[in-house]
Amino acid sequence: MIKDNKGQVSLEYLLILAISIAILIVFTLPLTQQAIEDTLDVSNSLDVKNDLSKITQAVEKVYGEGQGSKQKVNIISSNKIKIYLTNNQVYCKLKLKNGSYKSIEEYYESNLASCSVTLNKGENILVVEWPENSDKMIIYQE
Repeated sequence: MIKDNKGQVSLEYLLILAISIAILIVFTLPLTQQAIEDTLDVSNSLDVKNDLSKITQAVEKVYGEGQGSKQKVNIISSNKIKIYLTNNQVYCKLKLKNGSYKSIEEYYESNLASCSVTLNKGENILVVEWPENSDKMIIYQE
């Protein structure tokens, strides 16, 4: 009678393979999660930067057209953010996944009065207006 150890070798191979895969998962899963969070932070930052750019374009267009002009800006925001407009600069502080904040800013040329606007999650309509017989432009939410 010939002894056959192929079954035992096969079982040992499967056990070693299972342990190796478990160790690989333990080390790579946190790295993958961190990479996903970083990617989402970059995506959110670019979305906010795009929204700020829309606002600055509207402000500069109204400033270029002069008194009595008005421009509406439609912004769809994925998060609630507060935007500050002051000294020819529009900026906001975006909270990242790790708890820190990133300042995102855009610059414009105008006589817009300093103010702040809160964008709610979802659709927001901002109105940039330079009323007639006024020295300063205004921005408000419709």
